[in-house]
Amino acid sequence: MKRGEIYLVSDPARDPKRQRAFVVVSHQGLIDSRYSTVVCAPVYSSGEGLRSQVAIGPDEGLKHESWIACDSLASVPKSQLTRYVGSLSPGKIRKLNESLIFALDLPVEIRGHSSR
Repeated sequence: MKRGEIYLVSDPARDPKRQRAFVVVSHQGLIDSRYSTVVCAPVYSSGEGLRSQVAIGPDEGLKHESWIACDSLASVPKSQLTRYVGSLSPGKIRKLNESLIFALDLPVEIRGHSSR
């Protein structure tokens, strides 16, 4: 499992849909650790083009155009992330990072910091 990968989760908690795609946003150290959960951003079929959203679609393995909602982060058990859909390109990872910075209202100084 790697940061930026997309997985389809069946019956996600507190979600009316039977399945929802999620993008792994945790840093790789947490993903590789013994922790049982990782932080993910849900993918929705509609979006508003907000700075906290990232447009994705068939290029990332999805059936149709969709949006990553960086302002709706969730802790998802790794055991539920088994149905791999696709992954984000380096350019989409940069957009994801920018959207997370905006959604979490992180200080501007962090913008120049690269993830490991």
